[in-house]
Amino acid sequence: MLTILSNNRITQSDTARVIGGELHMPAADYATLPVASPQTQPAPLTSDTLTNVSAHCRELQRPALRNRQGDVWALGASAVERSTALQSLQAPDFTLSDLNGEPHSLSDYRGQKIFLASWSSW
Repeated sequence: MLTILSNNRITQSDTARVIGGELHMPAADYATLPVASPQTQPAPLTSDTLTNVSAHCRELQRPALRNRQGDVWALGASAVERSTALQSLQAPDFTLSDLNGEPHSLSDYRGQKIFLASWSSW
């Protein structure tokens, strides 16, 4: 049994196989993983056809990593997808006081570029 981590989901697969150091699984099973979107599905999607998931991830410029034993695989999003997601994220609002005790909220600066410096003495 192989464990596949993708898009914050853990999938256990009895049908996935490691062949030549690469992850292969039936295309129909691969289609159920969250990393495989309808636009990026390998063809054909029949349950008896093995898809080289590692090669398909390379084509899509997505990372596909495994542990040494090859029984745990992590399939990630492409750099473009990660960049797009980061650009759409908004930091949660918070309020901090400056050295003079004047409170400043992040929401006061929405739409402006700001630089936050933090420090910890762990």
